[in-house]
Amino acid sequence: MKFTLSWLKEHLETEATLEQIVDAMTMAGLEVEDVVDPAAALSDFTVAHILSTEKHPDADKLQVCQVATRDGEKTIVCGAPNARTGIYVAYAGLGTYIPGADFSLDKKPRKIRGVESFGMLCSANELGLGEDSDGIIELPEVAVGTPVADVVGQNDPVIDFEVTPNRPDWLGVRGIARDLAATGIGTLKPDTIGPVSPDFDNAQTVLIEAPEACPAFVGRVVRGVKNGPSPEWLQTKLKAIGLRPISALVDITNYMTVDRARPLHVYDLARVNGGSGGSIIVRMGENEQFDALDDRSYVATADDVAICDERGILGLGGIVGGESSGVSDDTTDILIECAVFDPLTIRRSAKRLGVNSDAKYRFERGIDTGFMRDGMEMATRLVLDLCGGEASTVDIAGDIPAAPDSVSFDPARVEQLLGFTPGDTEIEAILAALGFQRQGSGTPWTVSVPTWRRDVTLQADLVEEVARIAGFARLPSTPLPPLPGRREATATLTQSRTRLARRALALQGLSETVSWSFVLDDHARAFGGGEDALHLDNPISRELNVMRPSALIHLLLSGQTAADRGYPGASLFELGPVYRGTEPDDQALTLAGLRRVEPARDWAGADPITALSAKADVLAALSAMGANIANLQLSKPTGDYWHPGRSGRLQMGPKNVLADFGELHPRVLKRLGVEGRVVAFEIWPENLPAPRGKNKGKSKGALTLSDLMPVHRDFAFIVPDSLAAGELIKAAKGADRTLIGDVTLFDVYAGPGIDDGYKSLAIDVMLSPTDDTMTDAQIEAVSNKIIKAAEKLGASLRA
Repeated sequence: MKFTLSWLKEHLETEATLEQIVDAMTMAGLEVEDVVDPAAALSDFTVAHILSTEKHPDADKLQVCQVATRDGEKTIVCGAPNARTGIYVAYAGLGTYIPGADFSLDKKPRKIRGVESFGMLCSANELGLGEDSDGIIELPEVAVGTPVADVVGQNDPVIDFEVTPNRPDWLGVRGIARDLAATGIGTLKPDTIGPVSPDFDNAQTVLIEAPEACPAFVGRVVRGVKNGPSPEWLQTKLKAIGLRPISALVDITNYMTVDRARPLHVYDLARVNGGSGGSIIVRMGENEQFDALDDRSYVATADDVAICDERGILGLGGIVGGESSGVSDDTTDILIECAVFDPLTIRRSAKRLGVNSDAKYRFERGIDTGFMRDGMEMATRLVLDLCGGEASTVDIAGDIPAAPDSVSFDPARVEQLLGFTPGDTEIEAILAALGFQRQGSGTPWTVSVPTWRRDVTLQADLVEEVARIAGFARLPSTPLPPLPGRREATATLTQSRTRLARRALALQGLSETVSWSFVLDDHARAFGGGEDALHLDNPISRELNVMRPSALIHLLLSGQTAADRGYPGASLFELGPVYRGTEPDDQALTLAGLRRVEPARDWAGADPITALSAKADVLAALSAMGANIANLQLSKPTGDYWHPGRSGRLQMGPKNVLADFGELHPRVLKRLGVEGRVVAFEIWPENLPAPRGKNKGKSKGALTLSDLMPVHRDFAFIVPDSLAAGELIKAAKGADRTLIGDVTLFDVYAGPGIDDGYKSLAIDVMLSPTDDTMTDAQIEAVSNKIIKAAEKLGASLRA
């Protein structure tokens, strides 16, 4: 929701500064997102007067101007074709930043073809006020030194704040002013809406056939109007908040939407029923297609409330009008619609159709039903003042919803819930300023609820109103008493481990992300998810309609988005939940990451990104979490989104899976619209067993180093293709745990000299003596142990 400061002051009598108003909004619960003050960008620009001009002695297209400025008379060289004696212009002194051109003037005079220039005369483009750059901006005759922002109307700050779903009254400037007045920062100006005397009877009938979707429809005919551009004051208001002026009649409806949170619609009566009169019918759709004012076509189903004539649909009620009955410059007779629609019906229809209009945004939250008559009178007065014509009587079809039920309220409950009480007098004054009225004098109070606050239904709701207006700063601050005895760390073992793992992955060069736990159902099915039970009943968007089975989905989409924007080679990871079902045990914590495989531009010859790169990331994270990575078993992952020949699984025992890693299947990448190759991993931190013994994994054991030189021996074994290298390495390490310090794989070969179905694995074994230098006999004995351990796996020493 956006509004300007001047617009607010049309409803709020106040001398408060912009900063004070913003602070008051924040303290009253209005979450201010941004404040744009156009005058700040133009603060260094002032009005100047060109006293004389003469041709530059050394340039045909330049003129030397003598200019009266706020800094005195200055010589300024100017190349604008309209620079001439007598006009008032925008002056920028030395050192001024020029926003439209994105540069700053020198702080010292600059010589231009031999003539010193003491500043600059600016165009509209250079001021950031438009695209006109052919000449300097010409201003009206005002005092020299007047801020340019004041002269061009750029001195009205725009406040943008987030409206919570329960406060539709904040979607109108009047509602914001009411809450600010309650804080004491100003006084709410009286509403001066008076009835418009009718000139004739309203003959346009409205029939409501769907009262659940549209309880009431207030209509009025105005004939003899002259539509055209709206006046400058109205266009300025709409432009300031980002709305495009269209015509006087349309701009009036937009003004009412923002000023009073009262969406309206205007029909061209000559285009209703072919101009032959007849009734307007409010009913549910019947699978009818119509062209809307937003240049799109829609099909209205039985779930959508439609405004129709006898020929078909005129528009979707509360969402978007139809092109067939829209007003134009030729419109002379109009029907003004001021209706109320069921919020849930509007929400469902707009979401299914993908419409996000200002009217829909307000109707789905609920509008002020008590303002329907006054809203019609206010809109009629604006039409008559801006477009002329004469108005009919007001016709009301259906029943305007009654005011909300009163709330029983005990003022003593304020102190019970807040810890302080402002006193009965202040409580009553706060509630009255917000529109709540105390009925009678007994206790508990009976408090009537205004029609614009249907969210207030409980006593606690009124206490909340008192708290935010009285000031949350008045809430007492009472620290909790210290707990007796020794206190353990609040972080769980998994939280501590994942914190270390995240740090390790960051050191590996991966960037952490935080994404939604919802994904598109088609993407979920690509990763083995997407079951009906995991679909959301009320998704926040059509692309986020099912709980995710893998955190890799958003990582892949983010990486592709970055590549599309010119940032290839994304390396990302995320810690978060994934969902395999609807039961509590079906939610698991995952630490997922990926690296996009991009050609490296590195003169030193950077290592290529492969499945082993993902394995290195996994081992770094598992090691940081305290896993004994030397004893992990290697197998194949079961998920079909992994490349069958370039992926692996790390596990402890046959069932406890710690991580999957490798290259993702091209079929899955194509389904998500991801180009190129990607290596990734998924770690399951909760599957890592808790540490045993007194150490509990909080610190590593003492480092033991031998003073003797290690001995290296190489072995090459012929093994079946099905044997993983990790199994051979593990067997070699277990041959003699006392002397064997490390085993590494340094070669894999398959080809001539090796039978089909077999491969050669070459390992380097490091022997680390502790007591004495090893003899040849000792080395031979250990070698025999390694060979025998390998033979148990079906390996044979290569000749």
